[in-house]
Amino acid sequence: MRHSAAESRRRLFRGVTNELLKIIPAFREQEGRILICATNFIRALDTAFLRHGRFDYVIPIGLPDPAAREAIWTKYIPEATGHVDVPALARQTERFSPADIEFAARKASQRALECVVSDAANGANNPVEGSLTTDSYLQAVSQTKATVTEAMVSEFREDIARLART
Repeated sequence: MRHSAAESRRRLFRGVTNELLKIIPAFREQEGRILICATNFIRALDTAFLRHGRFDYVIPIGLPDPAAREAIWTKYIPEATGHVDVPALARQTERFSPADIEFAARKASQRALECVVSDAANGANNPVEGSLTTDSYLQAVSQTKATVTEAMVSEFREDIARLART
């Protein structure tokens, strides 16, 4: 009897879920250990994982707030770059994940490098200086699609209200 790919995945996940549910109590009984699990897709978890007694805390960690986004931007802006309005970048990247911010920063850096190489190849005496500006980063941001949608943010808020135990 052949099973569909979806049915095969469900059987696999059911088996993995059952094994994990068996392991959790044994792990918790051992002194000096702490079990930490993380997921981006809490709705995909079997509800048995979220029953009281399995995990003492369910701590939602959402997208970075403005201060965190500023810190992330600062990490990806080279020190040799002139003044960049990092708070402006943080304001423009509200639904950006850390990976989205990294992608936009790298895109701006790549574009700046391409400009310098092009200028040098065309015999410019002074290749573009300071090409990594607030505007160049904002342009990269405008060309980067946030991977988190408004619907995902809404679902996350619903999940927090329903599941969070801190």
